[in-house]
Amino acid sequence: MPRPHGFSYEQHTGGTVRITHHVRPATTLNGPRAEQFLAEVETSDPQLVMARWTGNYKRGNERTARDHPRNRR
Repeated sequence: MPRPHGFSYEQHTGGTVRITHHVRPATTLNGPRAEQFLAEVETSDPQLVMARWTGNYKRGNERTARDHPRNRR
């Protein structure tokens, strides 16, 4: 499974955090969720954390599922 890449985040006034993926908006976090995200991104791999928080990460089985005979209709 490839490592996530292309994520970035911006911290704005008022405690808002905006996460983007390849320059496209992925999610916006406010209040306690933004604080929790910032604490986690500082202690772990930032790309992996942002992928998990946005729900935008591959599980490695997409191609296998697409090629299954049941899904070829």
